[in-house]
Amino acid sequence: MHPIIIIGSGMAGYALAREFRKLHPEHNLIMITADDGVNYSKPMLSNALAGNRSAAQIAMADAEKMAAQLNIEILSHTWVKEIDAAQHLLTLSENKQLNYSQLILAVGANPVRLAISGDGADDIYVVNNLNDYHKFRNHIDQETQHRVLILGAGLIGCEFANDLTSKQHQVTVVDLAPQPLGRLLPEHIAQRFRHNLEEVGIQFILQTTVEKVNKIDQHYEVTLSSGQRLIADVVLSAIGLQPNIELAKQAGIKVSRGILTNTRLATNLQDIYAIGDCAEVNGILLPFVMPLMQQARALAKSLAGQQTTVHYPAMPVAVKTPAAPLTVLAAPQEIDINWQSEELDDGMIAKAFDLQGALRGFVLLGATAAKQRLTLTKQVPDLIALQS
Repeated sequence: MHPIIIIGSGMAGYALAREFRKLHPEHNLIMITADDGVNYSKPMLSNALAGNRSAAQIAMADAEKMAAQLNIEILSHTWVKEIDAAQHLLTLSENKQLNYSQLILAVGANPVRLAISGDGADDIYVVNNLNDYHKFRNHIDQETQHRVLILGAGLIGCEFANDLTSKQHQVTVVDLAPQPLGRLLPEHIAQRFRHNLEEVGIQFILQTTVEKVNKIDQHYEVTLSSGQRLIADVVLSAIGLQPNIELAKQAGIKVSRGILTNTRLATNLQDIYAIGDCAEVNGILLPFVMPLMQQARALAKSLAGQQTTVHYPAMPVAVKTPAAPLTVLAAPQEIDINWQSEELDDGMIAKAFDLQGALRGFVLLGATAAKQRLTLTKQVPDLIALQS
């Protein structure tokens, strides 16, 4: 029998391999990865500075150790050039070919890059993997204090801003939106969240974006669309991720924002599945750890012969901004909601109710509010119900 093949060695790929091995210790399993196959926790990248964690300390195991631990073959620094779904055949770099019995796309997401002009544009950092972090950390460590400009006031941008500020770097965050975490927070919570971050020294410049980055000696002159000019030592782009869909698209797999799957993580082509940041499950795209683990458990069972649908309970996200502790459970975008808020001494609780009065999401700002996480989570209906 041909092997099961996983494309991608990120958290999704390794989580699936680990869950599958619990059920099927011996089935031939191959992982193909374009990078070195090091296993690490990607969410740690945006708060590793505060803990003085180097790239080597974040890495949990190299490809050789993971191969031995999971009894799998790992083909590192290998690219999949083409998927022939009809023949169940992959064409790899150097024109090698491999047949598969079942194929899992765990290809993740790539950073969104804006078209920025100037001779310093190529020096803009992105941190989307361990190698990116290693390069960024090496640069940051060259001096005790930097002026860092972060492009993007979303979740990752705010986490990096908090992390860098904790090491005494001067941080400015630029975003086209009128508030930080614009897609996650109601306006009144966003303003309180912004205020808390500003109190530790983070500066926000909103409703504008970066147009040009030019080198000036060892620094950069950053020109905003508003006309304002800033001097920075480091520019970091954190404006979001786009699921990696090109390989799937070329193979004839249906895509939208991500690779489209049903609740069994199956694509429209037989024996091909998607998992992790690249997977749009029943129209839902959730690039977070908890959904990924739910996917891995369900798909492992299906691959082992027990057809299983993924279960999405309410899954709040903890934003790693210690200066403004925040937990968010976003309400589904397609429903109309009303916010009800409660002020606390150290923060706020905001609840999102639908028009029938059911709780569909919430935001908890501050340490006191965070204590309500479990109680409120139990009140929110499943995003994808558990099927027997």
